[in-house]
Amino acid sequence: MKRFKLRLTQSQHEELRQHLLPGDGLEAVAVGLCGRRRGEDSHCLSLWKLVHIPYDECKVRSPDRVTWSTQRLVPLLEEAAKRDLAIIKIHSHPGDYEQFSHVDDASDADLFASVFGWTDSQYPHCSAVMLSGGRMFGRVILPDGKFSALDSILVPGDDIQFWQSSASGNLPGYVQRHAQLFGSGTTQRLRNLSVAVVGCSGTGSPVVEQLARLGIERIVLVDPDSVETKNLNRILNATREDAYFHRPKVEVLARAIAHMGFGTDVEMICDNLASKSAVEAVASCDVVFGCMDGVEGRHLLNRLAAYYCLPYFDVGVKLQADGEGGIDEACGAVHYLRPDASTLLDRRVYTMKQLEADGLRRTDPRAYRDQIRAGYIHGVQEDRPAVISINMHMASRAVNEFLARLHPYRLDANAESAVVRTSFIQGVEYREHAGQSSGMFSKVTGRGDTEPLLAMPELSERGVAA
Repeated sequence: MKRFKLRLTQSQHEELRQHLLPGDGLEAVAVGLCGRRRGEDSHCLSLWKLVHIPYDECKVRSPDRVTWSTQRLVPLLEEAAKRDLAIIKIHSHPGDYEQFSHVDDASDADLFASVFGWTDSQYPHCSAVMLSGGRMFGRVILPDGKFSALDSILVPGDDIQFWQSSASGNLPGYVQRHAQLFGSGTTQRLRNLSVAVVGCSGTGSPVVEQLARLGIERIVLVDPDSVETKNLNRILNATREDAYFHRPKVEVLARAIAHMGFGTDVEMICDNLASKSAVEAVASCDVVFGCMDGVEGRHLLNRLAAYYCLPYFDVGVKLQADGEGGIDEACGAVHYLRPDASTLLDRRVYTMKQLEADGLRRTDPRAYRDQIRAGYIHGVQEDRPAVISINMHMASRAVNEFLARLHPYRLDANAESAVVRTSFIQGVEYREHAGQSSGMFSKVTGRGDTEPLLAMPELSERGVAA
């Protein structure tokens, strides 16, 4: 059966909480536009634009009913019809009634019949409810007027809030020990999450290993490259035979997951991130890990996470040897990126000049080499040193950051750990705030599918290395 998902940012969730739950014990309502990820197995809605219905425009506000003027909905309907976006209605149940009421059923049936008449869409629209603590549940309204429960609602904030419509069955034996630490609720959420890992080599392969053994339901693997002898020392589960036959990295990792026997669903994308298949597969997931060296690929993944309202964990390792047996630098960083907060570019992980140079290396290698020789740009070190112990340390740090946000257990708030840096030379770890956001992706956060994807014509070209 197709799954239906809703995503909204921490900022949007907080806005809704303040408007829908003003403390007077009366229901309130808001409406909005959602972008879509039109997948075969799932249909994901991400909140793009939000409009609060003023209290004085509500004809009735009581503890169990709200009646409101639809005047502010008209511009949204016009845009939804033009772009085939989803209309969402969100209202509150201040008394914490944990299901749609008969009044809600009648209201939604009437409202969304008009919405479908206006938009003439073959895709669903959405109705959601916020309870007093901020928890949400919802449903989609299908073109035939039927209701279908949202399978999940995701808020990728400093804490990752993930509400499911229902928990299914007992936990399998191999995740019982995780449940002892994190609780059966968190472990059950892991069992219902889909996670994308972009880059399946030095840090990507140990990230995949851990996610599979934690019991993640579905893992999407993205990497265009094959196993080579030179990277056998840092790809978990890779063998000399894999290098000899140039087996794709995603195939090797998928084989290892299958051998675990946990029933994990795996999708392999043996292609660049900058491809239609990769973007669509990653966008359908709930969480994404970026394990890439390239500047252009990381920038694209940051953009994708904003468009589809995804939490993004970026893993980076930097090793510099002096060529004489000494080590100049050995460090790593894990960046957690909310779709509504600062980007990797804002955090100076790379510069626009480096981004342009990386793009030139892909699109015009000869011009790239000419500019290196002329001294206009600094070249990318093609064969960086790699040490599996450092890679695995940073991979574990990234996975633990994910777990700490899904089940907040640290003494300090998660906002304190937007960046976690490790210096292996100094033997210390630093934690940093996210810093200021330039608003680079603010206008497209939650926009979902566009034509072309991510509003980037170059996505139709072969290119950005994972």
